[in-house]
Amino acid sequence: MKKFHILPIIVAVGITAACNQPKSTHQSANATKVDVKNNNVEIAYTDTGTGDTTLLFVHGWAINKGYFTDQVKHFAGRYRVVTMDMPGFGKSGKNRDKWNTKTYATDVNALIDQLKLKNVVLAGHSMAGDIVLQAAINQPDKVIAIIGIDNFKGIGWVLTEKDRKEVADAVAEMSKHYTSFATMYFNDYLFSKTTSRAIKDRILYDVAHTDSVIATKAMAEGNGENHEVENLRKYNKKLYLINSDYQPTDTTTIIAKKIPYKLMNIHGAGHFPMVEAPEDFNKAMDVILKEI
Repeated sequence: MKKFHILPIIVAVGITAACNQPKSTHQSANATKVDVKNNNVEIAYTDTGTGDTTLLFVHGWAINKGYFTDQVKHFAGRYRVVTMDMPGFGKSGKNRDKWNTKTYATDVNALIDQLKLKNVVLAGHSMAGDIVLQAAINQPDKVIAIIGIDNFKGIGWVLTEKDRKEVADAVAEMSKHYTSFATMYFNDYLFSKTTSRAIKDRILYDVAHTDSVIATKAMAEGNGENHEVENLRKYNKKLYLINSDYQPTDTTTIIAKKIPYKLMNIHGAGHFPMVEAPEDFNKAMDVILKEI
């Protein structure tokens, strides 16, 4: 299969897209609810714990809310903890035709409004970094902070015409050979040398068993212009990051763009630190929450 040189750069920026393996058994142990809708699309979620502050976890491309089970267990004794399946993935609805950042942000906002969440800390993994950033811009009175999870690694990077063509070619390849393309992508760019076989199998199973048409559209619609610097300035608060160091975070550009930030690096994990190194991830998040 053709290799696409643009893919590692897309991963580093955080516009992350993403095999037939043994069935995944890692769904969230908390009861899933589906009484929230956004424009008639059901949003599946879990709601655990109580507190004046809510931690709302938003998953990345082609996975689901079950990837935050360890975080629910760790934080629910002190916070209200909510996880959600983004429409098109997990147990949420698929009855719409837009899969872009702005539309997904309204799903997050709908959940915040309908559950009457207060003092919300949004934690978004992978492609959900841009989603929670937009959601925070939409509701500055309700969102007190955002935490990016292995994203915002190359803010300000601009697609060249050559890059655009390669992204288009990658999407075309994915639409024809979804499973083999996704497997290559994850194995080559998103797993670290220490990512366990069990975690790889889990992720590749979930990716292979998502709706390939929606997944491809989400990748295509998410790979437009990079507005992260502009949106971070609109957000106008500190950017908190918990990033794995298998790919470096370009802090030089963050500083040059005068974006306030705090970076917590997770060593020895790939693109999924919340499941690859949950104890280290939770400790990093504890540090951030104490500062917030």
